[in-house]
Amino acid sequence: MSPRAVIVGPPGSGKSTVGPLLAAALGVAFRDSDDDIVARAGRSIADIFADDGEPAFRALEEEAVATALAEHGGVLSLGGGAPLTPGTRARLAGHTVVFLNVGLAAGVRRTGLSSARPLLAGVNPRATFKKLLDERVPVYREVATVEVVTDERTPAEIVADLAARLAPAEAKE
Repeated sequence: MSPRAVIVGPPGSGKSTVGPLLAAALGVAFRDSDDDIVARAGRSIADIFADDGEPAFRALEEEAVATALAEHGGVLSLGGGAPLTPGTRARLAGHTVVFLNVGLAAGVRRTGLSSARPLLAGVNPRATFKKLLDERVPVYREVATVEVVTDERTPAEIVADLAARLAPAEAKE
């Protein structure tokens, strides 16, 4: 079994909003690797970061992503940092990976620079978000087979675009 689509992107790109809508449009189930981590660990991602540190979280995340890629046939949304680990990048090869790209202004507006997002907490969250984009966008592009800019687009517009692009070839004829 293989996911119909794997969604990656930075915080605020729309993974948690677009993912379930895309799954519904494609008639498949939705799964979020962050939810899997929380269920398995029995605590929030923010608590895992605070108590155990980012390396421990990334190890849990890599395991959760590997399991989901093997078990799930629908739309799978990954945490924003999941593709940063070499093991996850390698596992994404051969999958349909959708990169939801969001610019700095839209990303900052959408996240509200929430303290629930451990990597955006700090003295200058806007600068932190810019650094995160600078570091991660090349990685997202490396693993992606489809890229969609989400700035100034509604979730429905993004889903319609993706559903058309991900439709089986025979359905497009």
